[in-house]
Amino acid sequence: MYGAIIGDICGSIYEFSNHKTERPEEIELINQKCLYTDDTVLTIAAADAILSDKDYRRTFIQWGRKYINSGYGSRFKKWLKKKNPKPYKSWGNGSAMRVSPIGWAFDTMEETLQEAEKSAAVTHNHKEGIKGAKAIAAAIYLARNNKSKDEIKYYIENEFNYNLNNEIKNIRKHYKFDGSCQGTVPEAIIAFLESDDFINSIQIAISIGGDTDTICCITGSISEAFYKYIPIQIIDFASKKITEEMKIIFNSFYNKYLTQYGINYSIKSIDILI
Repeated sequence: MYGAIIGDICGSIYEFSNHKTERPEEIELINQKCLYTDDTVLTIAAADAILSDKDYRRTFIQWGRKYINSGYGSRFKKWLKKKNPKPYKSWGNGSAMRVSPIGWAFDTMEETLQEAEKSAAVTHNHKEGIKGAKAIAAAIYLARNNKSKDEIKYYIENEFNYNLNNEIKNIRKHYKFDGSCQGTVPEAIIAFLESDDFINSIQIAISIGGDTDTICCITGSISEAFYKYIPIQIIDFASKKITEEMKIIFNSFYNKYLTQYGINYSIKSIDILI
C-alpha cells in the first residue's frame, strides 16, 4: 500500500511535465516539489474502509470531500459534490490506483477479486473500470504470496486479456497521456515486470510519460508486494508529504495486514510514519 503512495508522490511532478528517457535509472525521485494527489487520498480511503468495515462509497466521499483539492478528475469531483452520488460508468484508471489495500487484506483470490469489484463499482461500474481494479488487486495478491513475475504475467494476461508482451522502450516512443484503465494498467504492470527493484520500477514508470502519478502509483503498489522492500530514504521522504491522519490509517493497516508478509520496513522507518 505504501508503494502506491510513494509512486503517487514521486510521479506527481511529472504528470504535466513528462520526463521520457531511455535511461530511467538516472531519474531522481526525491524532489521537494513532489506532493500527494487524489491517488494517495483514495488509497488511504480504501484502507480505512477495510479497517473499519465501512462502505466504500461513504468512505471515498468522506476522504474525498475533506481533501477536495487533490487533483481529482472532473467527473469524480462532480460525483463527490452531489448529494446522493451514483456510479457513472467510468473506465478511468482511478479504480486501479486506489485498489492496492484490497490486494493485501483478503485471504483468497476469489475474495480479493470480489472486493476489488465492490470498490470500483461505486463509481467505475464500466467493465473496463472494474477489470482494471481487479487486475491490480490480483497482481498484488499474487506478488505478496511470492509468485514469480512470469506467474503474475501469465495470470493477468489470461484472466483479464491484457497484452503484457510489449516493451517499455517501444511504449515510450509513442505513449501519450491516457486516463483510462485500458491505456494505463498494462503499461504500469509492464514497468513492474521490467524492473530490478522498487526504486527502479518507479523510475521506469516515470520514463513512460503520460499520467505519471497514477502509473507510478499502480506500478509501486505491485512492486512493494513483490520486492517486499522500500529503501528508508524514500519512505522518510514520502512520509513527510502526507498528513498525520493518513499516517494513522497507514500504520494501522500495515500492522494488521503487511507485517506477516515480511515487508522489510525497519522499526526506525515505521517510527517516522507515526
